Amino acid sequence: MGTRNDDGHDDFEGHGHRDDFDGHGDREDREDFERRTAPHRRELLAHCYRMLGSVHEAEDLVQETMLRAWLAYGRYDADRASLRTWLYRIATNRCLTALRGRARRALPSGLVGALEDPGAPMTPGAEVPWLEPFPDQGAAGTGAAAGDPAGVVVARGSLRLALIATMQLLPPRQRAVLVLRDVLAWPAAEVAEALGTSTASVNSALQRARARIGEAGLTEEEVTEPPDHEQRAVVDRYQRAFENADLDALRALLTQDVVLEMPPVLNWYVGPDAYVAFIARVFAMRGTDWRLRPTSANGQPALAAYVRAPDDDTHRLHTLQVFTADHTAVSHTVVFQLPTVFRAFGLPEVWEG
Repeated sequence: MGTRNDDGHDDFEGHGHRDDFDGHGDREDREDFERRTAPHRRELLAHCYRMLGSVHEAEDLVQETMLRAWLAYGRYDADRASLRTWLYRIATNRCLTALRGRARRALPSGLVGALEDPGAPMTPGAEVPWLEPFPDQGAAGTGAAAGDPAGVVVARGSLRLALIATMQLLPPRQRAVLVLRDVLAWPAAEVAEALGTSTASVNSALQRARARIGEAGLTEEEVTEPPDHEQRAVVDRYQRAFENADLDALRALLTQDVVLEMPPVLNWYVGPDAYVAFIARVFAMRGTDWRLRPTSANGQPALAAYVRAPDDDTHRLHTLQVFTADHTAVSHTVVFQLPTVFRAFGLPEVWEG
């Protein structure tokens, strides 16, 4: 008998022949494993992203989860847990292991105060582990904690950037409890078994996590997804205004408390005056010949932005812009200029329109 491990079963003694997916295990077993686990990969990626705040790290953790599950597959007991639940247990514990001693991922607004001068020098946050957006491809695995307002908020927008950023403030185990209880709607007893703790500890951790989210000022409006066509209509107008370098039209599409932030720099701004003044600075620095391609991230509309320099004949990838919008205006824009984000979204380096 071995020690207990991430999968909730005995450790992997005696199964060294399953050293990787291309090892010498039985081919039929391996094909059966891959066939049965394939439908869960995407939602496991979303789960690991909620825990880690990074798409590329989440991808690595899903690979680790599948390897660990394959090693233990011969001892998987369907009477003890569904395959999906078993995989989530492994993934959650792999995430908790990965998060040990690691700094939280953040956005600029979670690290420093807003600037008032749109012309202030750009301050890079080179050593900051930045929060990344999640490319939308039908991420699954959401539920709702019935009757609990905080749980409903979490469940309705479980991938929204505002919520993911706030969740990074939580200690890893509280984060895990919040996701398993309020996003996946697992019973407290099942969460306790997965994390190797008591139901009372799970309930306590959930209460503290919900309180911390409340203290952060996260509102239902920030994580509830308005009708997609309403959001997209606003962002379509924003796109036209941006491509036309029409600053007045841009201003008309912004709320009075709109936020603009731009990882990997620490500068961020609040209010339409500062927002538009900074965009004017961008136009002065980069020129006004832009092409924007619609996409989506975290259940929110997004634009991949390409710009052509005056001495160039090609529009080159500049940023990915993710918007929080309702049916009338943009309230928050996060402009990512991170190579890891560009790769995660599969964005070509030059405009292909």
